[in-house]
Amino acid sequence: MRAVFITGTGTDIGKTFLTTALIRYLRSEGTTVRAIKPVVTGFDVKSWQDSDPAALLAALEAPVSLQEIDGISPWRFMAPLSPDIAARQEGRTIAFAHVVEFCRKALSAKPDVVLIEGIGGIMVPLDEHRTVLDLMSVLRLPLVLVAGSYVGTLSHTLTSLEVLARRNLDVAGVVVSESPTSAASLDETVATLQRFADVIEVIGLPRLGPDVLDHPALGRIAALI
Repeated sequence: MRAVFITGTGTDIGKTFLTTALIRYLRSEGTTVRAIKPVVTGFDVKSWQDSDPAALLAALEAPVSLQEIDGISPWRFMAPLSPDIAARQEGRTIAFAHVVEFCRKALSAKPDVVLIEGIGGIMVPLDEHRTVLDLMSVLRLPLVLVAGSYVGTLSHTLTSLEVLARRNLDVAGVVVSESPTSAASLDETVATLQRFADVIEVIGLPRLGPDVLDHPALGRIAALI
């Protein structure tokens, strides 16, 4: 069984885009895949069909229903804020130990590949004291760090890599997910990050929609797992 934690330098940069693309690619190769996204904010029950968990279920070709979403994303909150604040607004809390237990249970199912998608960036708070970084530090899985190609991503990505290195976390690779309408070139962003990332592979992934499955970058990313 192979497993990877898909994290990011921030929010809305392409973690779910990459995760769903990987699910479809791996399944097309005959690989069994389990995917979870334990914590979700900005989840509107009136339009749950457009949510990230629904996208994961569709990629898995599983029934897309609220019951199925509960199985892959148990901690869901309405406000599009950090999990700790979104939970507080609903009078709820996130039990960190329960999130860890949920992830470990997914890993124990032993499909060929388990993909765990994080929320926001690496330092987004989950509760009063712990962040996504703490969750990754407990699970000790290889990481795929997703970055954008927007102006400013160089500093954000290199800072994230520095923090992950200080926690002795294994970064399997960096995926630069193309940011729409960015003034920065995807190829130049990848080349610059690669110069600073040393032995960590940096791969650019264009926003091609369904056609991304045929892009050679996706195969290179799948090989990181």
